[in-house]
Amino acid sequence: MNLTTALPTFVITLREGVEAALVVGIVLALLKKANQSRLNSWVYAGVGVGIVISALIGVLFTWLIQALGAVNPQYTSVVEPMLEGVFSVLAIAMLSWMLIWMTKQARFMKAQVEGSVTEALTQNSNAGWGIFGLILVAVVREGFETVLFIAANFQQGLVPALGAIGGLAGATLIGVLLFKWGVKINIRQFFQVMGVFLVLIVAGLVVSALKHFDEGMANLALSSNTSENLCFYYDHFNTIHSCILGPMVWNTDQILPDGQFPGIILKSLFGYREHLYLVQAIAYVIFLSTVGGLYFRSLTGGAMQSAKKNPAPQQPVTTTND
Repeated sequence: MNLTTALPTFVITLREGVEAALVVGIVLALLKKANQSRLNSWVYAGVGVGIVISALIGVLFTWLIQALGAVNPQYTSVVEPMLEGVFSVLAIAMLSWMLIWMTKQARFMKAQVEGSVTEALTQNSNAGWGIFGLILVAVVREGFETVLFIAANFQQGLVPALGAIGGLAGATLIGVLLFKWGVKINIRQFFQVMGVFLVLIVAGLVVSALKHFDEGMANLALSSNTSENLCFYYDHFNTIHSCILGPMVWNTDQILPDGQFPGIILKSLFGYREHLYLVQAIAYVIFLSTVGGLYFRSLTGGAMQSAKKNPAPQQPVTTTND
């Protein structure tokens, strides 16, 4: 069992789970402050149902992938890598958007949650359902991103799901430490560090997605003479070929193989490959420069806005008469 494939889903679930845990903790604290702790059961119900729905979505995706692959067994070797590529693209888009959006919205999270809870409490008969819906949406939103990532790596079996369970347990522990035991944790710094990891993980997913598409196109080209021209690049002087990824940029299988430690860790977390091709390298750099750049700008933008709201006290200016 290759437990290294659990690392990326652990990191993603831990980060997304802590976001959901913050919402849950804020809601519980607000209910206690408003003497409405009787509604706590609705909060826990929202968490439980949200986790179940996320798991069911994962099962549905797995079933869909297997069903599409079984439609025509002749093309299973084409359908499976292509579906992995499609789910990888969806996961890249969702995780990138949520990373940048949540970074910008993080400083408003407490105010937004407080507004939603206040609005729910004004609806006396439906207050419980309002709290339940708020928690449910928060949990499913974070869970859906993890499910997409696992679906993009479905050939790795159940190990990524174990990483998700570990991340969920870690997020729950952090939530308890913060809101139950009052432990001081620098949440802002935590999200910044996890955000850097997430950018690198998703950049690695870009490399993996292109490899999936390349594998699918190569298998399709080999399946019939009519589709053999789909591979626009083929290096006759190399024993390791690509179909649509262009020439090989590096070959480090003798120095740092991605199937052995520590290369397998780098592969699982950051998308390292012992065989990297030109299209993959270009896509990796473009992703880091665009999405990574937007993420770091959102961090510095938030810091500048905080500085404007809390300017440093000015020293009194004294003048002397000559």
